Amino acid sequence: SWNDCQEFINKLNQLTGINFRLPTEAEWEYAARGGNKSQGYKYAGSNTIDEVAWYKDNAYDVDGTLQVGTKAPNELGLYDMSGNVWEWCSDWYGEYSSSSQINPTGPTSGSGRVLRGGSWFNYARYCRVSIRYDSHPGNRDFYGGFRLALCP
Repeated sequence: SWNDCQEFINKLNQLTGINFRLPTEAEWEYAARGGNKSQGYKYAGSNTIDEVAWYKDNAYDVDGTLQVGTKAPNELGLYDMSGNVWEWCSDWYGEYSSSSQINPTGPTSGSGRVLRGGSWFNYARYCRVSIRYDSHPGNRDFYGGFRLALCP
């Protein structure tokens, strides 16, 4: 769950003395799209999902999360930003603003937290870098996970 992620991050920060957190939704999408090296792909690193992601059509006989890094990385060298597991973001889920923004943050409250990236349990269309999903912060699913961001 998102709440479990927060507990893990707090313990990790205490143990290591390093300040980790979940990425914002904007940070997650920037990274998934390849940052300033972006080639404009539909999935994180390719327009061909089988090259970069584990999803329903190629993970059907596994029935669970697969080892990270077994598919090709995106332009920034990041693995599994499409497929494998939905990744929690720090933001509350909400509508996007219609105005142009630089490094936006989500709403200050809500009922669901943002998940991005799709999973091994989803069809390809749900693994596109543009797809957003939300879930209650206390919900636990067998196809969810997280990626850490290092605070500056």
